[in-house]
Amino acid sequence: MASLADLFSSGTLSQFLVGLSRTTILFIVSSGLTLILGVLRIPNLAHGSLYMIGAFLAYSVIHFLGDGTAAFWAALVIAPLVVAALGFLLERGFFSYLYEREHLMLLLLTFSFTLIIGDLVKLVWGAEYRSVTVPRVFQGSAEVFGLPLPYYNLFLLLIGPFIAVFLWLVVNKTKMGKIARAAAVDSEMVSAVGINVGWVFAFTFVLGCFLAGLGGALIAPMVNITLGMDHSLIMEAFLIVIMGGLGNIWGALLGSLIFGLTQSLGILVWPQFGIVFPYLAVVAVLVVRPKGLLRSTW
Repeated sequence: MASLADLFSSGTLSQFLVGLSRTTILFIVSSGLTLILGVLRIPNLAHGSLYMIGAFLAYSVIHFLGDGTAAFWAALVIAPLVVAALGFLLERGFFSYLYEREHLMLLLLTFSFTLIIGDLVKLVWGAEYRSVTVPRVFQGSAEVFGLPLPYYNLFLLLIGPFIAVFLWLVVNKTKMGKIARAAAVDSEMVSAVGINVGWVFAFTFVLGCFLAGLGGALIAPMVNITLGMDHSLIMEAFLIVIMGGLGNIWGALLGSLIFGLTQSLGILVWPQFGIVFPYLAVVAVLVVRPKGLLRSTW
């Protein structure tokens, strides 16, 4: 284990900043999952598969357009939109017929989609590792508190709060967002006043899928893009959503911060068991607050 002097060194601050940048990815994906889970009551196991598709689509767009800065920005737009379109087809073609069924049926349906999507990804992109080069505009490092931080990590640190504010505005200040919040509490009452709840659910599901695709596109330059990258992510996202409070966007942000930072700093404290620390944090939070840190919509 590291000594106290080591824990408060510059390396700790550097690891803290890197952990914050990873927190952005966790938050983006988890916020989409918490929207779907909070409004539609769907434990969408396929959310991680949509994240994986977003990463592979980003790779394809960048590879097709020439691996430049413009190609990267195009990938950040195209990949989430394609994933959102796929989410719309799934919601209208399958989920919309099963909302009144037991949650177990929806759970099994989403699990079947993880298997189908995994096979489709293998069929289209193969089983080999793929990689995306960090765009030229984000190559190099900036000094933050006297420490070098890669520009791409700094970009993630900046885009995270922007996404959080955007989602808050959509959920709290738009008509569709307010209707979605009402439907999460009492969908029958919303339907009784003449609102088509089905399309409200479709909007929420598509927005959640868009966020999953965006998370995949953003992570593409940082990791190897491969089959199975969805497995650990979906487990982490569910834990974050439960820890933060079902359906609560700010809870997803707070849960992502706790999960990402305990994982990042835990590696410094005890490298051999660094991966255990975020799960211990989840257990500690749920022991104190079984319903999550913030108010749940359920």
